[in-house]
Amino acid sequence: MIRSLLIANRGEIACRIIRTARRLGVRTVAVYSDADAGALHVRLADVAIHIGPAPARESYLVGERILAAARQAGAEAIHPGYGFLSENAEFAQAVFDAGLVWVGPKPHSITAMGLKDAAKQLMQDAGVPTTPGYLGANQDPAHLAAEAGKIGYPVLIKAVAGGGGKGMRLVERAEDFADALASCQREAAASFGNAHVLIEKYILSPRHIEVQVFGDSHGNVVHLFERDCSLQRRHQKVIEEAPAPGMDAATREAVCAAAVRAAKAVDYEGAGTIEFIADGSEGLRADRIWFMEMNTRLQVEHPVTEAITGQDLVEWQLRVASGEPLPKTQDELAIQGWAMEARLYAEDPAKGFLPSIGRLEVLRFGMADGGRIDTGVQEGAEVSPFYDPMIAKVIALGSTRDMARQRLGTMLRETAIWPVKTNAAFLVKALEHPDFVAGTVDTGLIGRDGAALAEPPPPSERALAGAAMKLVQRGLVPGFRLNAPPRRTAPFLLDGDTIELPLTGQGSAVPATTTLLSENGQTWELAAWRRDGAHGVTAGDGAILAPMPGKVIAVAVREGEAVTRGQKLLTLEAMKMEHTLTAPFDGTVAELKVSAGAQVQVEALLVRIVEGGSD
Repeated sequence: MIRSLLIANRGEIACRIIRTARRLGVRTVAVYSDADAGALHVRLADVAIHIGPAPARESYLVGERILAAARQAGAEAIHPGYGFLSENAEFAQAVFDAGLVWVGPKPHSITAMGLKDAAKQLMQDAGVPTTPGYLGANQDPAHLAAEAGKIGYPVLIKAVAGGGGKGMRLVERAEDFADALASCQREAAASFGNAHVLIEKYILSPRHIEVQVFGDSHGNVVHLFERDCSLQRRHQKVIEEAPAPGMDAATREAVCAAAVRAAKAVDYEGAGTIEFIADGSEGLRADRIWFMEMNTRLQVEHPVTEAITGQDLVEWQLRVASGEPLPKTQDELAIQGWAMEARLYAEDPAKGFLPSIGRLEVLRFGMADGGRIDTGVQEGAEVSPFYDPMIAKVIALGSTRDMARQRLGTMLRETAIWPVKTNAAFLVKALEHPDFVAGTVDTGLIGRDGAALAEPPPPSERALAGAAMKLVQRGLVPGFRLNAPPRRTAPFLLDGDTIELPLTGQGSAVPATTTLLSENGQTWELAAWRRDGAHGVTAGDGAILAPMPGKVIAVAVREGEAVTRGQKLLTLEAMKMEHTLTAPFDGTVAELKVSAGAQVQVEALLVRIVEGGSD
């Protein structure tokens, strides 16, 4: 067994690899950029070595720095995780040349599957069914247009060196082909340094089926069954599951056998995934499932395969890289139960899935029986703008598909993250979509129904009432007085918008002006209302309190100054956003507690305004 392992990656996959290595008694070495100095994978590893600035092209993508870190730490092997350098044949060869163990396939296998056209031809030669299309070297636009016409529209134009949804265009009409081709070639050249494309028949009801394969240095290759990754947004997987719904035993045998042939055709060692596209218009049929591409690495969604087989695929990788035979034969592998994985991202579906960066002030994952969370962050960590904004992979296992679906939904609904926005509520809605419930999802579902899925659901009246009473019980709601007749309702601020909520009970004299409520994967801030509905928070009459920790970057008034309702008082910078605090009514600045540059805590008194003259 390998004794010392450098993980050439970051985030949840680095943490995932470290956990298995530690269980096996393998010493682990982490690498980190400036942005990841305090990251979880750095703290978990036995040794951590700095490799450069925050941008990946200056750190995690610089093979020379990775190798230098391995030499410095005395590492025996390098595990690339996924992404970054994991499918870089030149780097893999450099690892071998340095006398180190590469935890992955041999460079020639990576090269063989790295170009889509060559890989497709290789698969045809190996008897693996491939999608009808054009793989030729003639890249003249007129020739490509003629070939597209022969195939029949709609067609897909795909960069031969592409991946991750880049360098791909759907063309539905002949008159759109030229523009789509030019756009695809520009993107391919910019992203991969290779503008060469192939053309494939576009499948009208496409399902994305992939098979986990594993090979060793002794000539053994097995499959660990299939996964369904059809729920996608812009060619990026959203929810994955294993096994595939609607897959009968005969079709499974045919597809998995084809995957094994594909792996053997490139003398494959280690973990790999053979991706197929299926025409799901009449269910899954062996004669309507075609090879698409091979990923020569561990997949993001590998935990669902681990869940249904009871195997640790990272352990398999380390054992194979150490020269051992595969831990199991094909006859010893079986499917038990059903697993689903959702990718939880720091992004705002309501704003076009824009990444949401900042500090994870609140990070609480929901849990259910058969649940698993793979993450690379903890509460208080920063979501960086430099890398993929994945917060966690949420995985659920059940004895049936519906049990796994419901358990995954429970975990997502009970997740609370703030103030960073996430796609948790979007994922909950996706799990409840009728097509997903029925197991008939194709890759176009989010494209068709994404707007409805992305619309954030409002909090329930019950959740709002409960949060409002927390404010009443813990603090002073404006206009709510102890020993006074009970009020029926009071105004509050929900993420800055004024709402009227019912009140019961009596308040205490402990100042508190904000609380958080979470429901269905969403988290909102509920704050005590102040008179004008501006961005600040008032406690009592005219007391302006800080809505969250931050820095005062500008003060616009002086003590004793007369102000009018809505007049700017000061600006607070918090969570990389500016919040303008304004006067709640006409009056005078009785107290000014801060100056520009001051750091303040939540609920700190900043300004107090009184009606009329100062007191």
